[in-house]
Amino acid sequence: MALVKDLRSDSMQRPDRTGPHRAQFERNKKIILKTQNTCGICGRPVDLTLKSPDPMSACIDHIVPVSKGGHPSDIENLQLAHWACNRAKSDKLFKNKENMEPKVIGNRNLPWSTDWTKYKK
Repeated sequence: MALVKDLRSDSMQRPDRTGPHRAQFERNKKIILKTQNTCGICGRPVDLTLKSPDPMSACIDHIVPVSKGGHPSDIENLQLAHWACNRAKSDKLFKNKENMEPKVIGNRNLPWSTDWTKYKK
């Protein structure tokens, strides 16, 4: 393991793990862990009691990956995620669902009739 670490150059180190962004990243990580409880990738709840080797444990995800130009420590670029979801996402970018146009719901999804006897007083 030490050999691998020695072979890495300083240019390969991520700015959120070393350098001036590290302290701000850690502060924002604490804020996110206290204020969020849902995975920003899959939308399911995150159990904060699970620890690291567990695939459903909590981790912090960069919404726009640092490798794609995302800020390494800005709280607007960080979200809570499951470790497995973050690993699957890797350094990919996803479209923001909020910006997508809503799908039109047709009448066929609505009930044809209602039993109005339920509403009698």
